[in-house]
Amino acid sequence: MDVFDYQQLVKATGSFSPSRLLGKGSHGSIYKGILEENKLVAIKKSSSLGADHVSADNTKKLENEISVLSSLRGSPYIINFLGASHYRHNSNCKEKNRVLVMEFMPNGSLHDLLHVDASPPPWPKRVEIAIQIARAVQFLHEGKPLVIHRDIKSANILFDINWKAKLADFGLSVLLLADSSSHDHATQPAGTIGYLDPSYTTPSKLSTKIDVFSYGVVLLEIISCQKVIDVSRSPSSIAEWAVPLIEEQRLMEICDTRIALPTFMEGTIKHLLYVAARCVSCREENRPSITEIVKGMDKNCLVERVQMPSWTRKTYLWEILADITTLK
Repeated sequence: MDVFDYQQLVKATGSFSPSRLLGKGSHGSIYKGILEENKLVAIKKSSSLGADHVSADNTKKLENEISVLSSLRGSPYIINFLGASHYRHNSNCKEKNRVLVMEFMPNGSLHDLLHVDASPPPWPKRVEIAIQIARAVQFLHEGKPLVIHRDIKSANILFDINWKAKLADFGLSVLLLADSSSHDHATQPAGTIGYLDPSYTTPSKLSTKIDVFSYGVVLLEIISCQKVIDVSRSPSSIAEWAVPLIEEQRLMEICDTRIALPTFMEGTIKHLLYVAARCVSCREENRPSITEIVKGMDKNCLVERVQMPSWTRKTYLWEILADITTLK
């Protein structure tokens, strides 16, 4: 892990200027920064509770994210961790707070692609995204040590300049060492409502099937472009809304109507919907493992490479030029 000088990161972000704010994660704010040789990065800093205090819980989550990301090397579908730095919030503070440096993902999140952007993504791209995220989760669950993400959602799936999807935000993740006799029973349940496995109510319920449930919700979100929780819909939960339709074979009622589903892709989308229904089963034992999901996708999913809109890259390049000029 590279260690960055904190003042270098202050300069890179314009003193953590609000204009550099990219968003907020589960435990910190993320800023756009430019390092030497005009390298664009994302910098995550613990969220403050006030002028002189940084949340101890956020600091702990940031430390946890560093630990988890340091163990995750080699997957093209996990956000690239570049290094970290530390600082004291003020002269009276004894504790050092951490700052993470990660690769910058210029094409935003899956959540924005589905719910904010005016143009819906083509069906082949949706399938490609679904497969890439499945492989990311497979990398976590088959790794040594094994990692349970616990917060898989569309907002934590980001796109690089080539529109490759990568899983991010590991602040809530649990790293299971080989000598763990139990799944860290001290770890309290956590996650995001709508994506969170409803059966995960106590620490003893921690398992990889929690991530499988969340992945199933993301699959339904990708295919339908429906919000995960929508109070104007009955039921409000996307899983509770979609599963009965799948069971009744009313599959096309789930698909995003803004863009026609090509006939040659109907089989692939049907397969993904059946997978999603199994993933969000109320009974954990009925859910497939992520390895089974990936194998099924390799066998049953037709993938066609799609060139995403070039305007996003143009915007990205203009922003870089503007940022470099400002920072200089």
